[in-house]
Amino acid sequence: MFNKLKNKLSGFKQNFSSKIEDKATPVEESSATEPEAVEETGFQEKEAVTGTKDENKTGFAHKAKALVFEREFILDEADVEDILWELEMSLLESDIAISVSEKIVTDVKKELVGSRKKIGSNTGRIVEDALKKSINDVMSANVFDFDEFIDSHEKPVNIVFVGINGTGKTTSIAKIAHRLKSMNKSVVIAAGDTFRAGAIDQIAVHAERIGVKLIKHQEGGDPAAVVYDAVQYAKAHGSDVVLSDTAGRMHTNVNLMAQLQKICRVSPPDLVLFVDEAVAGNDAVERAEQFNEAVPVDGSILTKTDADSKGGAAISIAYITGKPIVFLGLGQEYEDLKKFDPRWFVDQIFS
Repeated sequence: MFNKLKNKLSGFKQNFSSKIEDKATPVEESSATEPEAVEETGFQEKEAVTGTKDENKTGFAHKAKALVFEREFILDEADVEDILWELEMSLLESDIAISVSEKIVTDVKKELVGSRKKIGSNTGRIVEDALKKSINDVMSANVFDFDEFIDSHEKPVNIVFVGINGTGKTTSIAKIAHRLKSMNKSVVIAAGDTFRAGAIDQIAVHAERIGVKLIKHQEGGDPAAVVYDAVQYAKAHGSDVVLSDTAGRMHTNVNLMAQLQKICRVSPPDLVLFVDEAVAGNDAVERAEQFNEAVPVDGSILTKTDADSKGGAAISIAYITGKPIVFLGLGQEYEDLKKFDPRWFVDQIFS
């Protein structure tokens, strides 16, 4: 998972480490051997110097360099310009959106430029810490706790799932139904994809396996009526959650988008979740923006995250849409659904 991104960031850290010796400039280098400076840093130096003038110069330079690399250094903007350009290229090549890449680079620059950094055995840690902080901030946009939302919201909670065909929307609904049932929540699934052949049968198989109620109409029926009936059934039977499937559609399909808007108008959802593949990269981010314009979404689910070598969609989508990632799909089993945690994600990148 995220192997390409890991390799690029690892290579960037190594390059940073190799360049740091040339880029670092000592603090108050000219007075580095004066008694006051020695007292501050805790280094003990002898005044007596023997040898030629050139030898003394060489000795001083070596000593000053040792002070920098044993204590701290300061980088200025010019020092890190080339290094940060390399970072931005690595991010863009990992399908991270341009605006997100620029923000990460800007954040890292702020962390590095002008601040005193102690030098340890692994100088790559300096930039890694800056990267971790920035990526965590980018991915933490409007962090959303799904479980807390379900527990605190008036019942039944109507959740509508939207997205294009083939991205794992129906499977994600099944995974969430399984998860909710394991939390002792009663679930109703609305088979609102009446457009695609076999869609009703597909979700019916999941509902039977999981053991939850399915509300369905005939193929070609009005999906708004299906969702309405599911919500009414849930109200009558005291069910906790309605999971409403919808037909996969492109934002350019005017008729299907109008149909989706009708579903949301007839049975106003408490939560609209956009589903797409993590491996789709920038395409997933663009589609999320487009769906958000047509039927405002509240969050995203990214499927096939376990097969994503770049991580670009996951890093970008919350920042670009201003809406949180709610779940990550990590496999084919019902249990392979992870509630999104920015810190966990960042740890995976740098593991």
